[in-house]
Amino acid sequence: MATEPRPTIVVDGLALASELRAELASEIAGLVTTGRRPPCLAVVLVGDDPASASYIKGKRRACERVGMGSVEHKLAATASEAAVLERVAALNRDAGIDGILVQLPLPKGMRPNQVAAAIDPSKDVDGLHPLNAGRLLLGEPCLVPCTPQAILKLLEHFGIPLAGAHAVVIGRSAIVGKPVSLLLLQAHATVTMCHSRTRGLADHCRRADVIVAAAGVPRLVRGDWVKPGAAVIDVGVSDVDGELVGDVDTEGVLGVASLVTPHRRGVGPLTITLLLSNTLAAYRARCGA
Repeated sequence: MATEPRPTIVVDGLALASELRAELASEIAGLVTTGRRPPCLAVVLVGDDPASASYIKGKRRACERVGMGSVEHKLAATASEAAVLERVAALNRDAGIDGILVQLPLPKGMRPNQVAAAIDPSKDVDGLHPLNAGRLLLGEPCLVPCTPQAILKLLEHFGIPLAGAHAVVIGRSAIVGKPVSLLLLQAHATVTMCHSRTRGLADHCRRADVIVAAAGVPRLVRGDWVKPGAAVIDVGVSDVDGELVGDVDTEGVLGVASLVTPHRRGVGPLTITLLLSNTLAAYRARCGA
């Protein structure tokens, strides 16, 4: 028997992000009225990658809109790893900086893990320092990577039940796949981690109540991979003949999934918002506010 089409919520991540940013702006305004300085985020950009420059511009605007300070440190693509580590060390010592983000990807030859490990864990708003990663694994309070946080926030906002649910995560990166799997486990979901060498990927997806696609493979998840009523979160972005597409065939899952995030205005705006939230949390922890 054919499955009857069902309404699919196409998430407007920008609208949800705007709500959360309004709350952050109110919190920061309250701190300022008591005579405290606003939180401040420092971003380090190495090289001249256009996409990275665009992301940083968006982060700067987001900081301005919530009343948060931001500073940018630009280094040439020819800068040495030692120069980047020196800049990070200076920001670690700066009492006026609450959050430090080193924009990825770094130029070829630099070691992202080495740079992440150099950031003061209390200012590591990307949540990539080994100490924060270990605390997340142990279920202890820490600064959590922003995109995984955004995914959980989105699922919570739309009332997607996670306790006892089967979640499939496609992708095992340290930035999205691994941490979102841990957060889903903490929410009492049963998690299957899949990746490029997983056998029967489509069958795993067909059994899932929640699919998080973060593999970087264009339109990987199709409508016939989705169980009716499942929530589908698209994290991937790829350039296909000049067009940016996600890991999910959004049109294909309409009428099958209960919810889908588009690759534009989906998880992205929430990721930046959770970066601001992490910076405020780091500020509060450091300043006792």
